[in-house]
Amino acid sequence: MAQPNGWKIVFIDDEEGIRKTMRITLADAGYHVWTASDGIEGLCLCGKISPQIVITDIRMPGMDGLQVLEAIKRQYPDIEVIVATAFGEMDVTIRALQLDASDFISKPIHEDALNVALDRAKHRHTTRRQLQDYTTFLEEGLSKTTRELMETFAFQQNLIESSMDGIIGCNGQEKIITFNRSMEALLGYSQTQVLNQMVLGQFFPPGEEKRLKTELASEKYGGKNRLFLFETTLRGKDDQCIPVQLSASVIFNQGKEDGLVCFFRDLREIRKLEREVQDQARILHQDKMMSLGKLAASVVHEINNPLAGILNYGRLMSRILERGPLKEDRQKKFRQYLDLVVNETSRCSQIVSSLLTFSRKSSPAFGDIQVDELLHRCVLMSQHKLELNNIRLVHRVAPDIPRIKGDFNQLQQCVINLIFNAMDAMPKGGSLTLTSDYDPEEKFVTVAVKDTGTGISPEDLSHIFEPFFTTKKEGYGVGLGLSTLYGIMEQHNGMVKVESLPGEGTTFMLCFKM
Repeated sequence: MAQPNGWKIVFIDDEEGIRKTMRITLADAGYHVWTASDGIEGLCLCGKISPQIVITDIRMPGMDGLQVLEAIKRQYPDIEVIVATAFGEMDVTIRALQLDASDFISKPIHEDALNVALDRAKHRHTTRRQLQDYTTFLEEGLSKTTRELMETFAFQQNLIESSMDGIIGCNGQEKIITFNRSMEALLGYSQTQVLNQMVLGQFFPPGEEKRLKTELASEKYGGKNRLFLFETTLRGKDDQCIPVQLSASVIFNQGKEDGLVCFFRDLREIRKLEREVQDQARILHQDKMMSLGKLAASVVHEINNPLAGILNYGRLMSRILERGPLKEDRQKKFRQYLDLVVNETSRCSQIVSSLLTFSRKSSPAFGDIQVDELLHRCVLMSQHKLELNNIRLVHRVAPDIPRIKGDFNQLQQCVINLIFNAMDAMPKGGSLTLTSDYDPEEKFVTVAVKDTGTGISPEDLSHIFEPFFTTKKEGYGVGLGLSTLYGIMEQHNGMVKVESLPGEGTTFMLCFKM
């Protein structure tokens, strides 16, 4: 990468280790770097040092990344913002782009993706500043000769033609006098077909131009005679309807309206991402259904024994009643049988209830979660399968663990996935230890799943959270379990740690910050 030549970056993340790593990476690339542990500190740095670029994590306590993005665009609109999201957070990514984020990168952050995002942000920042300078010149009333020179040379050749956003400029009669290459690619028209030949209204579906002018005259989207992040639809040369995000400003000359400049961002990619959000939801549910399929046969066997016991005790009680009135010794035995029926029925009910809850497709619902109840449900559904695979379960929950905030169903899916991964790593049996602890000094609740299996090689360990990476044989997994888990933990403001040595087993730790 070429030397950035004085580019200043503020990097915001609540994890100290990530801040240190990114400071070194960006400084080595020649950037001037400041870091902040939260959104408020990051905004203060923006006011002090005036960076050109801000990189912010989305999931942070207090002021999250979207709030940071909104505040920066409101207070320092010239700063380009890159957001860092977890895999699977397409809905958050879409919202960030709608708020005029320059780009997004997925965590864990890879250097190549970071470099691409930074190059795009620098290009946007440079182009934006040049266009602002040009608009200022126009509004200050440059002479007609100078304005024509800027339009034909600097504006068209150097500024507008290099913009990634589509740009249309109209004169006072709404005739189009500027139509850049990005606009050609967006609508399918050539400049010769458009310039001084067509008017702006020809690119809008019926009724949409009227709505545009109504909103332009209102205060709703950035003030009167200005539009900011206004979503509308354009009509291409082949009559294709193209969703776009529009920012526009009326140009004045000596106090009179003299034209209009419009900037268009193609939203087709965002709409594609929105469809991918639905696909991600299906992937999450499919991952859960795969786990459910693994559990189903085991659960059938698990409840078969208590049901057989209930049937036998029911027959015994029936025979006792057939013998006539219950004497005291028979009453005692009858109560014992009845207690056994109640207990076994309750056990079956718990198993079936846990399975139904796990299988249910529901929207994320955050609330207080008791860790012992979460682990009890997971053990209840998987214990018999562990026994069938000759795996001994050690289950320990430390006393007085505080409740954690989260979605019970999603966290249950995380633990079940780790249990199944541990079983896959112990094909000949072994020991699985499921524990939970609380560190009052660090204020972390940790759930750990430890196995005595084959372990993970060092070269694979750095890739295990990447989507579609898997070490399993073909047909045994698609590599989405751990990337799904990573995304869920990011949404819960938590983290995943892993320790493993080949041949010595693996420990996964889910850490929740209180």
